[in-house]
Amino acid sequence: MEPTIDETDPPLPPVIEAAWGLRERAPKGPRPGLTLAGIVAAAVAVADAEGLGAVSMSRVAKELGAGTMALYRYVGAKEELLTLMVDAAYGEPPGPGGTGPDWRAGLARWSWAERAALQRHPWVVRVPISGPPLTPHTLGWLEDGLRCLDGTGLTGAEKMSVMLLLTGYVRNEALLMAQVQEASAASGRRMDETMAEYSRLVARVADPGRFPALHAVIAAGVLERDDDPDDEFVFGLDRLLDGIEALVTSRAAG
Repeated sequence: MEPTIDETDPPLPPVIEAAWGLRERAPKGPRPGLTLAGIVAAAVAVADAEGLGAVSMSRVAKELGAGTMALYRYVGAKEELLTLMVDAAYGEPPGPGGTGPDWRAGLARWSWAERAALQRHPWVVRVPISGPPLTPHTLGWLEDGLRCLDGTGLTGAEKMSVMLLLTGYVRNEALLMAQVQEASAASGRRMDETMAEYSRLVARVADPGRFPALHAVIAAGVLERDDDPDDEFVFGLDRLLDGIEALVTSRAAG
């Protein structure tokens, strides 16, 4: 089914036209050997290898053996390139998974899949969010998540809020883990060594009379353990799904 077009609708941004293949050809004529997909793939490879800060139009052009101005025939600005890179990094969505009574398993599968995508391309969480998802892959991920909630009795607004809650949690956890790993690598120490030192430093500066709860945690040895990141992710995700399940149950009872 073709999407409906209203003459009063705002025009599509050029980057969205490019993402959906709505440009017949590159402006001013394409350069032989260059494609939009190839440009995006080269930019993603640079970000994967060296981080987001290494990505520039000139650097990507160099990787492709082209002049910088040739890229502007396909991508209007670096910001547009970043949008296309994020869409490519997410890739194909995981599929809707469970629906109805299996909605929880479906959303868990969706969340783990998004986390895996962000772990493959950790720079994605450092790209500023300029608006709601509108590129092909990001809309596909949203569609799959919403379909997991079919049959739950939640309203459309509640379903969208659930997806915002989950993706916010996954993105924040991915960013936190990336920053922790970067800090550990920069210090040249293992995470268990870093946490053990942190525990000792906290004990030195935090007065037990003012921070009794924190000292109880220190005494239990919690800060000296290098917990499995998967365990932390499971804990947070389960608490979110517990809350969503309470809402679904209340809708069924009401």
